[in-house]
Amino acid sequence: MIRKIIQEFGHTHITPFQKQWDEAQALPDSLFKKLGKLGMMGGLSPKKYGGLNLMLTEYMTAIEAFSELDAAVTLSLLAHNSLCIGHILCYGNEVQQEKWLPKLASGVWIGAWALTEPESGSDVSNLQTVAHRQSDGWLINGKKHFITNGYNSNLIILIAKTPLEHNPNSISAFIVEKGYQGVDVGNRDDKMGMRAAETAELIFKDCYVPSENLLGAIGQGKYQIMHILEEGRIAMSALALGIAKRSLTVAIQHAEKRYQFEQPIVRFQGIAFQLAELATQMESAQALVQKAVAEKSHGKRAPKLVSMAKLLTSELAVKATYIAMQTLGGYGYMKRSLIEKYYRDARLCTIGEGTSEIQKSIIVKELLSEIREANS
Repeated sequence: MIRKIIQEFGHTHITPFQKQWDEAQALPDSLFKKLGKLGMMGGLSPKKYGGLNLMLTEYMTAIEAFSELDAAVTLSLLAHNSLCIGHILCYGNEVQQEKWLPKLASGVWIGAWALTEPESGSDVSNLQTVAHRQSDGWLINGKKHFITNGYNSNLIILIAKTPLEHNPNSISAFIVEKGYQGVDVGNRDDKMGMRAAETAELIFKDCYVPSENLLGAIGQGKYQIMHILEEGRIAMSALALGIAKRSLTVAIQHAEKRYQFEQPIVRFQGIAFQLAELATQMESAQALVQKAVAEKSHGKRAPKLVSMAKLLTSELAVKATYIAMQTLGGYGYMKRSLIEKYYRDARLCTIGEGTSEIQKSIIVKELLSEIREANS
């Protein structure tokens, strides 16, 4: 039912405008309001805040379905739901949730999650953005970049260092409204793919944030980040899977209709076997994602399974778009082709929410931990 609703919505409100949004490198505010009315801006939010309160399996189905329509729209939704709303849901108190979740769930406000900096990506300990305690709040200075929804967001979950006497590298998370004094948008990024999901630099210069905007406890930020990134990575897995599935469908449809040497090219073994292998790998990836989702649905941390799912699906999305473009030949290389766009979009899947190399590091770390535990 969710998939059908999203497909019907997308054919009217998304697919006719893909090229226009891709070239403009922006999504219109009207789309987010329509997504809000559909309920998808608050997919994970409780119903009392205007959300759909979807189970994780249902939410992943929605992410995958949106990705089959347009991966850039899906990326903006992911940053808004999994990262921004997800952080408030997990670590915000009741007052914070009541104040901000209704605006976010309705699509009236758009959310962003700001972790990455010019000198700090995977290395969270190297954060340069610092929040210094004031009598009744915090004064924040620093820069964030590559922030999805950074330009059009109304609310930002900001990760910053909060130096303490006993822990100078303490990290904490804050809710920052875009309208606060000292918050500015810097450069908007000109990207290869996912262009409609705008990303931008955020600059904080003597930005005052009230004490009540702190998420959770002081110094709890690093633990929160690891948890929220797991949520983001599993959603990115569903996004990548959607790209791969749509690419395979387009490739099969073209191979069946395209005739060369008096027969459809799908009858040529070189093409047919590639498509068969891709379909098989896709089923395996789907099963791994479902297993990771099942673990997360029970409230457990599942770093190994989530990283495996993220690694496999993101690399598969790149492979699927490559094979699809090769199958379509010159048609796939044209700007008017959906595959040309997905070929560009897929590449981010191996980078965003932690690179493939970071996922491999996490997997090995967890494997070593399991072996040590078994031997102890």
